[in-house]
Amino acid sequence: MSGLRLDHPEAALAGAYSGPVIKLGNSAGSRLIQVVSGEGKIKMPPAGPGLKPEEIATLRRWIDQGAVWPASLPLKKAGSARSSHWSYQPIHRPELPPVKETQFVRNAIDAFVVTRLEQEQISPSEEADRRTLIRRVSLDLIGLPPTPTEVEEFVTDKRPGAYERVVDRLLHSPHYGEKWARHWLDLARYADSDGYEKDLPRPYAWRWRKWVIDALNSDQPFDQFTIDQIAGDLLPNSTVEQKVATGFHRNSLTNREGGIDREQLRVEQAVDRTNTVSSVWLGLTVGCAQCHDHKYDRISQNEYYQLFAFFSPAEDSELEAPVAGEVGPYLRSLPEYQKKRSELNKEYGVEPLQKEWEPKVIDASRNPGKYGGDWDLAWTVLWNDERKILLKPSSERTRKESDKLADHFLEWYSAVVSKQRYTDLKFKELRDKLAKLSETNPALTEASAIADMQSPPKAHVLIRGDFQNPGIEVQPGVLAVLNPFSTGAKPNRLDLARWIAAKENPLTARVAVNRMWQAFFGCGLVATPSDFGTQGERPTHPELLDWLAAEFQESGWSVKHMHKLIVESATYRQSSQSRKELESRDADNRLLARQSRIRLEAELLRDSALSASGLLDPMIGGPSIRPPQPAGLTNLGYGNFVKWPESTGRERYRRGLYIFFQRTVPYPQLMMFDAPDSNVSCPKRERSTTPLQALNLLNDPVFFEAAQSMAAELWRENLKTDADRLDTAFRLALARQPSAQEKDRMLSYLDQQRNRLRNEPKLAASLFAGEVEGASSADLAAWVALTRVILNLDEFLTRE
Repeated sequence: MSGLRLDHPEAALAGAYSGPVIKLGNSAGSRLIQVVSGEGKIKMPPAGPGLKPEEIATLRRWIDQGAVWPASLPLKKAGSARSSHWSYQPIHRPELPPVKETQFVRNAIDAFVVTRLEQEQISPSEEADRRTLIRRVSLDLIGLPPTPTEVEEFVTDKRPGAYERVVDRLLHSPHYGEKWARHWLDLARYADSDGYEKDLPRPYAWRWRKWVIDALNSDQPFDQFTIDQIAGDLLPNSTVEQKVATGFHRNSLTNREGGIDREQLRVEQAVDRTNTVSSVWLGLTVGCAQCHDHKYDRISQNEYYQLFAFFSPAEDSELEAPVAGEVGPYLRSLPEYQKKRSELNKEYGVEPLQKEWEPKVIDASRNPGKYGGDWDLAWTVLWNDERKILLKPSSERTRKESDKLADHFLEWYSAVVSKQRYTDLKFKELRDKLAKLSETNPALTEASAIADMQSPPKAHVLIRGDFQNPGIEVQPGVLAVLNPFSTGAKPNRLDLARWIAAKENPLTARVAVNRMWQAFFGCGLVATPSDFGTQGERPTHPELLDWLAAEFQESGWSVKHMHKLIVESATYRQSSQSRKELESRDADNRLLARQSRIRLEAELLRDSALSASGLLDPMIGGPSIRPPQPAGLTNLGYGNFVKWPESTGRERYRRGLYIFFQRTVPYPQLMMFDAPDSNVSCPKRERSTTPLQALNLLNDPVFFEAAQSMAAELWRENLKTDADRLDTAFRLALARQPSAQEKDRMLSYLDQQRNRLRNEPKLAASLFAGEVEGASSADLAAWVALTRVILNLDEFLTRE
């Protein structure tokens, strides 16, 4: 931390610390004595009792006598030794093991799984029936249930390769990228707001989300997917899309309060980015070394801050990143917009006042207190990009930069003039007019990215993780326990990204394929997806994990190839029915003698209900939506900063992936079903079961409207009988027909509700207020009651 090392004379006398460490023959000038006596800036030990006076006196005498070290004492370099831990070993493709029961083997995955089962004298489960299989693979690959037509086509397709054709269709679906983007957004701690007190919205956060969806749909190689997100801005001749990819880092929380310490925020964001990248790609708890050497893994605090040094120079960057169809309308409307804006600014006398304001704010920033606190505040509330614009000569500013600074001036000029003066200027009126003008002008989508500063601050080990207590300076570097790091004199984030994505890195491929396995089976081969260190669990099938990692690399880092391989295996296709003999031997199904039943994730529950009811808007990408939520919820946010303008029309029925995530007041349905809080990376969602979940599914406006829509569609289909409608409802929701017992119970319940609602017209109207030809109000209301039951069945909420 401080650079003081005493394990070798060279380290003590000529170590990284630039000041006097030990002054031979003069203990009064020894930094060692300053540290142990508490006379210096650092006290050792930092807590608890220190050395006794007589012990310090002994050290003084030793120094005064020449401070002789044992000649045999070795110099240890933290993290330099290779580790024997399994996850740090190079990846090698193992040979396929011999299998006795070859009928259970469809591809290499099954050979490893069946061999392990044979060792345990356990047989695999039989293959799931076709209806279960197509529903399972549809939910797993695109996050949507199959349509009745898709189910029947698969069930009746007796040609060889029928299942493989379904898999290929799903892998080519544009909804594939949506499903798998949700997993990546969890890892990236994605949200649509800043967090902290104000929790201001991020209007263009979705642009990075769109990049992720597109990258997954195009099957961008995972190594390039990695490099683009960690350091796309540093690639030679980087494209707009590669810069957009660095929005991964912009998912850090941001505090936009005026009085914050900007250096503290910069350090905290660099720490967050260091921890997140290490967790997501390396699967290591590197963050444990922020304040001290890692307690369990070979990660020193010095190495932590070497990684930190890659992210320390990064600063926020905003760029125009238009999507298809935006540029033409924008360019056509721009001249008229600029003309009207200029006329308004001239009418209200903005330019001369802003010209006086700008140099005074700059001077106040360089001479705090010169003009008083109000002028100091005027500088403090400027965000980093606004400060850069202000410091530019006006002749060098782009049109967009000039408009942005003028908007800031109009809002914050009130801080440096009296309230009456601001009122007389009518700047509030002007701001309203400019806002309305902007609404009529087609805008270009922007993106939040990062870029390295031209003159970045030096990186230091932060003593006990305190940004106000820097220790020795460090240069960018990686973990010595992993693959070698070959780079130039000044390594940067791009070098780090290439080191992470290198085939020689023993962790990246293992961590990635383990998370894929987790998504398809509910638990990874390594049950601790972000801890492949010594405190993480060992893999249940180590050879299978290495085979998958090697296959991933040799396939050109193709994610779709790996997904296809997994879902086409016999292991994946097994029935999920529980087996009595496994309850005591393998209750958690780690041996994979069957498939796992998995409760759908929060977003997929909503998507399934909307899809089955015909309400789903399938549009891909675009800004986030705000569906209906309980009244008064936004009041829980701070200072009335949280707004929730409810989405209307088709967009309110878009997929759960697109729901606006407000960090301080998140959408309740998502949180009810265990969506992460988006403050830190989430490698695996929990799955809880609470009474509130049942109430949410019954009463949430979206689920209630889905039940209404399904009831109406069943009548519009011109089906002749209630039994026919029930068959269709089951096919829509569960991809199967009801059993005779289910049909009897459901139709009996329907008759009970219909008889009751005929006598309670107001209640019937509250369940369904519309009209459908051929159906009475009681008929429709009774069917709403029944469809609500179907959409709440455990089977509907579960991927079998």
